Amino acid sequence: MGLLGTYLPFFSLWLKMIGIDATWIGIITAIPSLSRFTVLPLVTAFVERRGILRGAMIVLAFVTAMGFAVLGFLREPLSILIVFSLIACVWTPLSPLTDGYALKGVARYGLNYGPMRLWGSAAFIAGALLCGLLVDVLDRQNLIWVIVAMTFASAFVSLSLAPLDAPPANAETDVRASALLKQPMFWAIIGTSTLIQGSHAAYYGFASITWQGMGLGGFTIALLWSLGVIAEIIVFAISPRFTIQPTMLLLIGGASAVVRWILMALEPRMEILLAIQAMHGLSFGMTQVAIMSLLVRSVPHHLLASAQGYLVALGGAVIGVTVIVSGIVYARWGAGVYFIMAAMAFAGVVLMMMWRKRLDATHAEVDQPQSFVSGG
Repeated sequence: MGLLGTYLPFFSLWLKMIGIDATWIGIITAIPSLSRFTVLPLVTAFVERRGILRGAMIVLAFVTAMGFAVLGFLREPLSILIVFSLIACVWTPLSPLTDGYALKGVARYGLNYGPMRLWGSAAFIAGALLCGLLVDVLDRQNLIWVIVAMTFASAFVSLSLAPLDAPPANAETDVRASALLKQPMFWAIIGTSTLIQGSHAAYYGFASITWQGMGLGGFTIALLWSLGVIAEIIVFAISPRFTIQPTMLLLIGGASAVVRWILMALEPRMEILLAIQAMHGLSFGMTQVAIMSLLVRSVPHHLLASAQGYLVALGGAVIGVTVIVSGIVYARWGAGVYFIMAAMAFAGVVLMMMWRKRLDATHAEVDQPQSFVSGG
């Protein structure tokens, strides 16, 4: 997450500073989303089948760091696209593998996802503020080296991951990951997540560029990103106290995203922008908590990393196209691109409303993990 704290706010700025135009920025920044749809499910399934979750995370982290170091020497859009595509193949599986690692701890030891996840958000803030401080000091063409430093820091931190004990033996371990794809309710969960979380695509790709165009400095941009993540941390911290169903949390998160993107499209003043950034705790944080809760209840323990892989893969397919379209729309209409994001989030709300009763009925006994794969 520390890497994302430098990558999301400042990678697109680096591309702009080395002369890459908005259309190319949209294509390049869409690559991780596309790799999630193609390479990522193969990697997560292989890792889970082999039982090498911790080792794979360490290897992928170090290869990612070396790839970003190579990227720092490139300046042509096509060469950047090619190298970044290779980086994405090893970088993007790290997110679902990390969440899968966390969810295994949630399922096996009764831990709470939210309080664990908030430390990742805290690392995001640290990365964003560090890069924000440096962006006003460094030549902005050197921003990539801050990102490179963070990738190596993340890689070395991965060495401290504790091995997970083997899961208790049970009949569900014979269920294959592909069985998840035959369950309509699993598709409803990951479809809703994809639409609501995917509606953040234009924000991730172009918010920093927009704010820079408003005359904001690097540290102010970092503070705006950090405000959103602070709100996210608050939601993660208090999530064990939530008493309403995860489906209702999803509806709240989705509705907040709709309102947030409509306001962003109107190019708000700073005081309103601050409130919009605080809504990230709902549009992203609450949605994330709800999705993870539904997955832990619904998916057999040994398939949690694969379920994350499918979730991120579908998101990659949708978000990849969304980012490319966002680049084209942003080049013509600027902040008007957020109206498209609002429509995506609204579609996610509608989908969850259609499936809410069935999901709530399936998981009525919230004290025990349920599995629609095994018919529980």
